[in-house]
Amino acid sequence: MSHTENVLTKQRVYLADYLGIIPYQPALKLQERLAQARAEDEIPDVLLLLQHPPTFTIGRFRGKADIINIPREAAVFPTNRGGGVTYHGPGQLVGYPILNLKENGLGVRQYIGKLEEVIIKLLLGFGIRGHRVAEHPGGVWAGEHKICSIGIHVSHHITTHGFALNVSPDLGYFEYIKPCGLDGPVMTSISKLLGYPVEVEAIIPNLLNAFSEVFGLKRKSGLGQYHLDFSPSPR
Repeated sequence: MSHTENVLTKQRVYLADYLGIIPYQPALKLQERLAQARAEDEIPDVLLLLQHPPTFTIGRFRGKADIINIPREAAVFPTNRGGGVTYHGPGQLVGYPILNLKENGLGVRQYIGKLEEVIIKLLLGFGIRGHRVAEHPGGVWAGEHKICSIGIHVSHHITTHGFALNVSPDLGYFEYIKPCGLDGPVMTSISKLLGYPVEVEAIIPNLLNAFSEVFGLKRKSGLGQYHLDFSPSPR
């Protein structure tokens, strides 16, 4: 297979793994290793799906001023992604796509728009009408409340970080911050809107279907086939 044929093939394929609940720092190290492997064309595009223990992350350019108080059990990490401060925790589905934007023919704004479209399509399957808010780009809203935050980093056309979809998290944690600089009880979740608990694992097939359709990629089995050690590092 020629290099051109190889690249075209990889444009149409991505690997997806659900990792369960992973501390933030090992997950970040995993992203970094995958991004390097993707940049060197060792692997196709990747979508990591996981949950974090209670964690607050701060965007590259802003966020510290929006921290009100941090509970003792939560970790705090500065990041190189866009956006402000946000919360990650159990009950929230976090997605970290490691994509080559150039090979997928996407600019940064187009890419963020597609991530939003994935979430909107997923929500519609649950009867929830998600939408964008022009003055608050990088996320998906349901009515007047935000249900998904998006913050990314791109280096040499390779993406890291991604989206955080509130499925059934403890929304009380958002009261410790001004999420994405927003005041008041602005966050909501799938479970809250539906009026009954929804497990993160239950929506993963829907998410993968929406991601495959929106990005025009075909999902393949996980990273093990590449015989590379991409297991999260210990803390």
